[in-house]
Amino acid sequence: MTAPDERLLEVPDGLDGERLDAALARMFGLSRSRAAELIGDGLVLLGGRTAAKSDRVLAGDPLQVTLPAPRPAEPPRVVAGLVVLYEDDDIAVLDKPRGVAAHPTPGWTGPTVIGGLAAAGHTVATSGAAERQGIVHRLDANTTGVMVVAKSERAYSALKQAFRERTVDKRYHALVQGHPDPLRGTIDAPIGRHPSGDGRFAVVADGRPSVTHYDTLEAFRAASLTSVHLETGRTHQIRVHMAAIRHPCVGDLLYGADPALAAHLGLTRQWLHAVSLTFEHPADGREVTFTSSYPPDLEHALDVLRAES
Repeated sequence: MTAPDERLLEVPDGLDGERLDAALARMFGLSRSRAAELIGDGLVLLGGRTAAKSDRVLAGDPLQVTLPAPRPAEPPRVVAGLVVLYEDDDIAVLDKPRGVAAHPTPGWTGPTVIGGLAAAGHTVATSGAAERQGIVHRLDANTTGVMVVAKSERAYSALKQAFRERTVDKRYHALVQGHPDPLRGTIDAPIGRHPSGDGRFAVVADGRPSVTHYDTLEAFRAASLTSVHLETGRTHQIRVHMAAIRHPCVGDLLYGADPALAAHLGLTRQWLHAVSLTFEHPADGREVTFTSSYPPDLEHALDVLRAES
């Protein structure tokens, strides 16, 4: 077994005043969540003492970090229902089924997009953290629909920049409880981790800026089908924002949806589907659009609502 990697170094001048988790992420090339995980596990000492991820660092502070031995790579695992809609030398566009995470994360034991692509013989870009190579954006494990993965290094760089600069058009359909008022609107509210620390996210004052546009497509007696356009791409953004205006996604029990309505419609997950993705192809800059149809469980829920309305 590979031994842990222990490092002792000083905070550089350029990170003076940064939060500890942000500084650690930049110094070691980690994701912010991985840095926070190390801090929470007591593997980071600041000035010889354990610290919180929100603590501010000063230039010259002694930092002792124990990096655990790398996790074994996920073995290739065939993912039922993972459909490649389009593929060339630069990108693979997928129709992701429910119950599949984009990449391995602590605590997730289910299938992943990365593992499914490898099992099917597809190669992806090697840029990014080892466990998420080629991933330029994510869908929640139980959110279905279209997503793109980078296969070449130039595609990875171009797509990461496009998502960061918000030039990618991401469209979702969400079935939400009740009837939003107004029927069309914008939710501009910062999102961060829920104070409970239970894995949820919430609208919080010190969260990251988050903007969601929605438009009602069809109204039923108990719910509304909405089209959602994201400006930002925060974790659980649509689910959090719709719950914040008291119209959670139908079936989303984590964010306060009615379990009786979910059971009546045969839903065991949130009704949320990524219907289209439009971006400039990294090879030649031409605009491309890819779409995904509703899977059977979401289509069934709509059939029930239409029959009763």
